[in-house]
Amino acid sequence: QVQLVESGGGLVQAGGSLRLSCAASGRTFSTYTMGWFRQAPGKEREFVAAIDWSGSSTYYADSVKGRFTISRDNAKNTVTLQMNSLKPDDTAVYYCAAPRFQYTIARAMGVNSVAYWGQGTKVTVSS
Repeated sequence: QVQLVESGGGLVQAGGSLRLSCAASGRTFSTYTMGWFRQAPGKEREFVAAIDWSGSSTYYADSVKGRFTISRDNAKNTVTLQMNSLKPDDTAVYYCAAPRFQYTIARAMGVNSVAYWGQGTKVTVSS
């Protein structure tokens, strides 16, 4: 069974940075695109960023483009989300996500393509 375990959330002031990590296990990590989603209180879960299986292609939501960077280490089965210039609107629970199928295109990584979710890590950005 696939397991995704996030770490790295916390409280930070606006303009600050946080680094989220996700450790994956249970299947061949290097053949699956990985993604990050977030859900703010009272809102639907939304896409944040995705990286394809090789790490050569990434895709970001417009709201985080230029501030967040997704990366992966296939040797360690980890995916990381570096978040810079954080804003109060970035406050949410962040979820690591993996699709059902191998070789999913990063741009196609939506909520409906996710088969596995992590437990979530809370990020709070104070103004």
